[in-house]
Amino acid sequence: MVTLFNEADSLDGWLGSLASQTRRPDEVVLVDAGSTDGTVERLREVARRDPRIRLNVIAGVNVPQGRNEAVRRAHGPLIAVTDAGTLLEPQWLERLLAPIEGHPEIAVSGGFSAPDGRTPFEYALATIITPRIGEVDPDRYLPSSRSVAFRREWWERVGGYPGWLRSGEDLVFDLRLKSAGARFAVAPGAFVRWHPRPTLMEFFKQYRHYARGDGHGHLWPRRHAARYSAYLAGLALLGLSFSYPWLLASLGAGFAAYARRCVRRVRDERPFDTRLGMAAAYALVPVVLVTGDVAKMIGYPQGLWERRRAGGAEGLADAPIASHRAHLGRRVL
Repeated sequence: MVTLFNEADSLDGWLGSLASQTRRPDEVVLVDAGSTDGTVERLREVARRDPRIRLNVIAGVNVPQGRNEAVRRAHGPLIAVTDAGTLLEPQWLERLLAPIEGHPEIAVSGGFSAPDGRTPFEYALATIITPRIGEVDPDRYLPSSRSVAFRREWWERVGGYPGWLRSGEDLVFDLRLKSAGARFAVAPGAFVRWHPRPTLMEFFKQYRHYARGDGHGHLWPRRHAARYSAYLAGLALLGLSFSYPWLLASLGAGFAAYARRCVRRVRDERPFDTRLGMAAAYALVPVVLVTGDVAKMIGYPQGLWERRRAGGAEGLADAPIASHRAHLGRRVL
């Protein structure tokens, strides 16, 4: 089940990886938000050759609304979700469904993402920001809708994805399922490869958008508060270091501990073969961390203010907020 918008550049790669699956999907329900770049025409051409693919164009639909429409128009009891801008590993669907098929007590099966990129920068960026399996606590895992499967009955039980959210809707959906008693399973072999935004500025805009979604949904307030506190403390230490230079060592040690996980990802993934390339990847770690954190610290209060101005969560669905449709192409059911 797929919701997408203006995905012409990556569509053929995604469709090719879907066609190469060891477990073929019974149906592929597409909901397009009104693409203008040839995506709809290309999908209609593919759908004429493959009766499993069903395209529905609903102009202006947002991410969660499109997902809900796709699920409503699907016939099967199990729904598999991924993103249009990804490449599915050949055994992705087979492995994603393995924990849930034949195990009625399992409501959700969560897969994982693997870094990829069309340019060296994209690959390095994806390596830095993509969590590894070993970093995940299975009991607390909230799978991204880049790689997840769930039972349709549980989608119905919690009222589907929150249609009023512009970002973070998959996390709110996961939390609703958890609160309703749904059991989650981890599918460690269900990988999709993905590439991030092509420039640092686009990455900044994307993370600001995500943080706005956190503000809209009142997600992770303690995590955001901790980020503000850490940067305020860091700025204070930096200011005091002019009088007490030894404080720079404490500041450096603190940031090194913060960056350790991302450095380890670069070390393990080795996005480049040369020493110079690896040095550049390591040097990019602090740049990416600070850029992403600043974007979040700007976006989160913006999202809180937009939620308040809209009169609460439900008012956000029709609120005059800057369009988020540009992000829709990365969300697929």
